[in-house]
Amino acid sequence: MDLIDLTFALVGIGALAAGLLPRLLAGRPLSLPIVFLGLGMAVFAAVPALPAPDPLAHPGIAEHLTEVVVVIALMGAGLKLDRPIGWRSWSSTWRLLAIGMPLMIAATALLGWWALGLAPAAALLFGSALAPTDPVLASDVQVGEPGGAEQGEDEVRFALTSEAGLNDALAFPFVYASIAIALAGADPFGWVAEWALTDVLVKIAVGVVGGVVVGRGLGLLFFRARSERLKLASHAEGFIALAATFLAYGLTEVAGGYGFLAVFVCARSIRASERDHEYHQVLHDFVEQIERLLTVLLLVLFGGAVVRGLLGPLTWPMVAVGVALVLVVRPVTAWLALRGATGSGEERTAIAVFGIRGIGSFYYLAYATSQAPFAGAEQIWAAVGFVVVLSVTVHGVAATPIMRRLDRGRRAAEIA
Repeated sequence: MDLIDLTFALVGIGALAAGLLPRLLAGRPLSLPIVFLGLGMAVFAAVPALPAPDPLAHPGIAEHLTEVVVVIALMGAGLKLDRPIGWRSWSSTWRLLAIGMPLMIAATALLGWWALGLAPAAALLFGSALAPTDPVLASDVQVGEPGGAEQGEDEVRFALTSEAGLNDALAFPFVYASIAIALAGADPFGWVAEWALTDVLVKIAVGVVGGVVVGRGLGLLFFRARSERLKLASHAEGFIALAATFLAYGLTEVAGGYGFLAVFVCARSIRASERDHEYHQVLHDFVEQIERLLTVLLLVLFGGAVVRGLLGPLTWPMVAVGVALVLVVRPVTAWLALRGATGSGEERTAIAVFGIRGIGSFYYLAYATSQAPFAGAEQIWAAVGFVVVLSVTVHGVAATPIMRRLDRGRRAAEIA
């Protein structure tokens, strides 16, 4: 059996399944990530000749592959949100970011240090990698296609989508802090001032400005160019969404800012340029298709890594911490952050529960471990890998019935 031919066949099967399964699984307590994670585990267990997709052995590939998937998912998240950015209308988002995420990072890092025996730098990396809600694997609890109707977005889907769009970038300062601690020499706190200025203030500001500039510039080109030949919205070219994604990300990173933040802000700026134009649907559909294909690839590879030893260093304390993070720490920290926020108690509880961990966590681990030596890197990868498997399984099974119940309750309230 030729390995290359087998790979082509598997890619074809995966692409076909990526197109069919969302329709076949609609309304069932089973998600696309669960299926492809299981497929990856089955394929790599059944075909020993396939090379092991070990992120520790190939950190560069792991970093850049996850990076591409995350930035494309962030563009998709930004394009499909209909609600304009505002202080009150986005209050749930700001609470999750300003209160919930720091609490999650602190609690996770503390558990990593106390229960798992991780060094301070490794514990902070552990907390930073697992804090953000993932924009890639959370599609079952996110808003749907762009429709231009601000009131059409329920609070649960809106909060989880907007949180996923912004918190990947805002977790980065803490990742940089873990790298700085790992590299600190005789002066263990000498990095704090530069970190606060550069990694927190400057990089966030450059990320916002970069996203706004690129987004508004592209918005003018899409919708208001004087020449009809240059007005890309008239030609319905979906692949231009990739141009917007990589322009915002690349230019902002070159300028020294957070590219993840810039991509999401760019998408929001494009929507603001002409909020109800049908071209947003074209851009979103293209991004969603690319994102789905890349997500399938990553999940199959992740499943292969699981059966080929990624979880080998896993211990019972790691399992206990992972279960606590998914079932207790995220729900409690997010619930505390959302006290007094918009929405019913059921909606706030659902937002707190569905903090899905995923591809972004792998990117942070791959990036940080390529920048500095972290004691116990294998243990961190095993623990994070277990959390992602648990999150994919628990949230994938629970998402459909819980969201359906919330939708029924919302419709009943509207009728009453």
